Amino acid sequence: MAAPVPESARPLYKRYARAPERPYRTQTILLHAQGASAPSLRPGGQELSLYPALSGARLAFDLDGTLVDTAPDLVRALNASITPFGLDPVPLDDVRAMVGRGARALIERAFERAGRPHPPEQELTDALELFLAVYRDGIADLSRPFPGVEEALETLAGAGARLSVCTNKPGWLAVPLLEALAMAGRFERITGAEDAPAKKPDPAHFFTAVGGGPAGAGDILVGDSSVDYDTARAAGAGIVLFELGYNEKPVSTLGADRLFDAYGSLPALLDGLVTARQALRRS
Repeated sequence: MAAPVPESARPLYKRYARAPERPYRTQTILLHAQGASAPSLRPGGQELSLYPALSGARLAFDLDGTLVDTAPDLVRALNASITPFGLDPVPLDDVRAMVGRGARALIERAFERAGRPHPPEQELTDALELFLAVYRDGIADLSRPFPGVEEALETLAGAGARLSVCTNKPGWLAVPLLEALAMAGRFERITGAEDAPAKKPDPAHFFTAVGGGPAGAGDILVGDSSVDYDTARAAGAGIVLFELGYNEKPVSTLGADRLFDAYGSLPALLDGLVTARQALRRS
């Protein structure tokens, strides 16, 4: 029989006994990109783009560790959910290496880190409910876009790219996070784990995010992990990986099409990759 919630946890657990009801619908959230600057014009009104290959490109972005540094809020929620069960708090840098497989896996790894690799199922369930409630309650208290993200998204949209989010985070968490950071309106779709027939690395998640398959030369996934790499390869899409994200090992070992460590370089890098994929298809 699973162990009950410890007495030390009961005051906090009672407060967060249930995760909030899902306030957002569970299919892909369709949004209109906003805030993109108008393209420059040549004399006579003809558009001039620095990144012509990106016009019509379908670019899907992972969320945690790619667009937004969410680790500070994740460690806040994780430690609130595990310390009532006698575990020591997990340092922020350790959490960065543990993110990517979902909240339950994060909690399981915290128990394993504490020398308790097989906690009772009820403890895991109680910790997960507490984690989700605490996290949702302050979802953007400490989370921020990585430097240069917003400018890069504006540039990509201005070049005519179609932007979406493809995340294994539940949609009822992904949408309010991006709304709290005033980023949601930049994307056509925000596709969470429950919004597609299967989540990453299944290619169905990518195709739901970008609006359907099959993959074309302009279909690219921008992520930070082996899960993103596997998703793109399964879909036949291009894969670009952020080197400062949350993967457990250096993404340079994965064989991505392109790597980047600063968002200022991303538009040119994506333009070059789409151009190369177009040339390969013509050859």
